[in-house]
Amino acid sequence: MDNFIVSARKYRPATFDMVVGQDTITTTLKNAIKNNHLAQAYLFCGPRGVGKTTCARIFAKTINCSNPGPNSEACDKCESCLSFNSQASFNIHELDGASNNSVDDIRNLTDQVRIPPQIGKFSVYIIDEIHMLSTSAFNAFLKTLEEPPSHAIFILATTEKHKIIPTILSRCQIFDFNRINVDDIVTRLSWVAGNEGVKAEHEALHVIATKADGAMRDALSIFDQIVSFSGKNITYSDVISNLNVLDYEYYFRITGSAIEGNVTSVLLTFNEILNKGFDGYNFMAGLNNHLRDLLVSRDEATVKLLETSPSIRQRYREQAVKAPLTFIYEALDIGSQCMLTFKSSKNQRLHVELALLRMCHLAGEKAGEDSKKKAEQPAAADEPFIKSSPEQSVPVTASPVSQAKTAGQQRKATPDNDNAKKISIRNLISENKIKENIVSEPQPETPGSQQQKEFSAAGLAEAWNAFAMKVREESPRISVTLSSVTPELLPDNTVILKLDNSALKESFDHNYRARLEHYLRETLLNSSVNLKTTVEATERGEILYSNEQKFNHLASKNPALKDLRKTFNLDFE
Repeated sequence: MDNFIVSARKYRPATFDMVVGQDTITTTLKNAIKNNHLAQAYLFCGPRGVGKTTCARIFAKTINCSNPGPNSEACDKCESCLSFNSQASFNIHELDGASNNSVDDIRNLTDQVRIPPQIGKFSVYIIDEIHMLSTSAFNAFLKTLEEPPSHAIFILATTEKHKIIPTILSRCQIFDFNRINVDDIVTRLSWVAGNEGVKAEHEALHVIATKADGAMRDALSIFDQIVSFSGKNITYSDVISNLNVLDYEYYFRITGSAIEGNVTSVLLTFNEILNKGFDGYNFMAGLNNHLRDLLVSRDEATVKLLETSPSIRQRYREQAVKAPLTFIYEALDIGSQCMLTFKSSKNQRLHVELALLRMCHLAGEKAGEDSKKKAEQPAAADEPFIKSSPEQSVPVTASPVSQAKTAGQQRKATPDNDNAKKISIRNLISENKIKENIVSEPQPETPGSQQQKEFSAAGLAEAWNAFAMKVREESPRISVTLSSVTPELLPDNTVILKLDNSALKESFDHNYRARLEHYLRETLLNSSVNLKTTVEATERGEILYSNEQKFNHLASKNPALKDLRKTFNLDFE
């Protein structure tokens, strides 16, 4: 029985044209050979399995070829090429930087570099994992790398470019290898499967390519693994079963049920996923990727970012039409937050289920918003009444206070779907109470007369607290400040707000004073309300917030601190 050779070795590229996904780099190297513009040192860097060492070998073989072809490829017939193919070349030396990382190893290399090649023009030294060299070994390598003999060329390869010292980088031509995209990997796997007599479904090869994460070597290794499992016929179900990959169908089912608000279906599907042995964290990561793919599927310009097969891409586009854009945005935010706190959760299954329930709740919120907008639409001009219930009607000519009060009763009678609706109802009730505290005499209905209504201190307090509640989520500090102080009302409807310090006054005046003044005028129906802020001097003095304020306070008591700061050029941080 013949010895089995893994596909990663059997189908390793032997020419530049066979290298997958690195066209820019291979073209540059071929032109350098053609024009005889060879550098003294090259650095090939990039992720694993993308062709760094392979390109280094092809490059070393080609520059020593006696009869290169017109496309700058090796002839595979001369003595140098034949010795390279039989792994007996004395011109190409491969070293492992991980096991030859000491100063003595570099000294041996320096002595070896002086020996000219026996066959061919160049002695090529390929040093893999160059970032593993010690600092002293790097320093010992500098002189040889900068001024090597004319026959010596160094090709350094690494997966961690950031670990190489700048003095080495400056002496090399740097080539950054990219991850190989899914379509290129699928094309290569289809070619390999055809050569091996294996029948493979297109969807199955896509899963293998995605699992490889841009590495051709990993894709070929997974391909061998699947062939060992399923034989000469590779199916999609065999691949996801062997690689423990969750089927696309589950993500489509979960998302579709969440869009419809079907909590039962979502929880049962997630339970089925857990019973298959999948981890909650990996499931949530896959669901986030699914939502991201739905987002890019909504636009023709971004649909090309999908790395899936054409049939799956069509399913994404169909579901993207059904999913509202706001749902996708908020579901992505929920999924991201779930992943951030998953590891610290004591009940991880419940943690994921709560995130799924929140996604289902988004559909209910959308329906609630639509019904709210419909309910808030103004009545037609020819309708004399606004019906609040089958038993009662509210005249259109009712006063603003009674209309708001009736609206509050209507909303209070409607079942709440979420906390946001409850908060809005509480705010509406508060506004009704404010308006009930307005003291007004019967006045003739004249334009603008409602903007000069008199109000009591109780009405002012109600409006004040309502605004504090309104900005609580936006700025808890301002909300607490407004709730803890009592505004002073002057006879000319001027409202005085006394704050603790000038810093707080400056911030409040810049961001909230105009908003609060406008809110009071609208709520109290009086356009003459004028809000002024002052700094109240207290026994404990002004509160010190910033480091500069604290330093100035201490320096006023001990002037030597200013000299100390100036002498040592100290900063406040």
